[in-house]
Amino acid sequence: MTKNKLLIYLFLIMTLLALRASAQTTDSLLNSLDSSKKYNKVESTFKATHIVLSHSTETQKKHDLDLRIRHHFGDIGGEFGSAHTLYGLDVATDLFIGLDYGVSDKLTIGIGRSKHDELFDLYIKQKLIQQKKDSGMPFNLTFLAQIGLVARAPFATTEFANYSDRITYLIQPILSRKFSSRISLQVMPSYLLRSVSADQNDPENIFSIGFAGRVKLTKRLSFVADYTMVSGLSRPNNLTVPLYNPLGVGLEIETGGHIFSLNFMNSEYITENNFIANTKKSWTEGGVRFGFTISRNFSLFKSKNKDPNTKSTIY
Repeated sequence: MTKNKLLIYLFLIMTLLALRASAQTTDSLLNSLDSSKKYNKVESTFKATHIVLSHSTETQKKHDLDLRIRHHFGDIGGEFGSAHTLYGLDVATDLFIGLDYGVSDKLTIGIGRSKHDELFDLYIKQKLIQQKKDSGMPFNLTFLAQIGLVARAPFATTEFANYSDRITYLIQPILSRKFSSRISLQVMPSYLLRSVSADQNDPENIFSIGFAGRVKLTKRLSFVADYTMVSGLSRPNNLTVPLYNPLGVGLEIETGGHIFSLNFMNSEYITENNFIANTKKSWTEGGVRFGFTISRNFSLFKSKNKDPNTKSTIY
């Protein structure tokens, strides 16, 4: 392990411990307030912990375990799509299975595995600030730290010269605001750290900034979208193989305790460690694909809430 990697590990551990301590202090202060203030929080800025590709500021409820299955199909059009692949439905570019657990209402830990690169993903997500109905706090702030490990065999003997070449790190503060009952917006600057890149002109460490939103169209139907800007920021435009900015859109349909969402995106891959750095498809060249998520939420301990919000979702 190099000195830089050791420093990164120490930084992540110290940051997470500090965030946890800060959250406990904040919770203690909130609990000491008058009970009427407990209902001043703005809830459900987004309906799920993910939007289309990106994380949202939402976290799991305390002691809730979420089993999540995500699927991306192949190109709808272009050279690799059309009728001979049933518009991408014959092809699975990535499949993700993961578990998210709510340590508290504001702290979520998650682990999962993607088909692409046999990538194991571990993340921690801490809500630091929650929007208030009065003018005291106008936005939400959640911190995401994520580690990805490539488990597949190397394609060449020199591909993973060091074991650390298999590991990537993502640090992402997420800010959101619910402007009304119909409109929510989000910004997520990110810093992705990796040891190697496929193109010598592509930097190892990438800064990106993402934007997301949710518009409630009717009582049961919402439009969601997210976009991550990578090229034009820390990535040059003279790459040997062109890479594109990820863009995803979807329609959320609420039916009681269930949410159905049809998503379309140009990214072949699911986790941030892959789609931020390696989106090779373009919306304008037929590289759009259909994707979906199946999520089943379990309460592991008896809730004190008489109406626990434990549900199965597909979106």
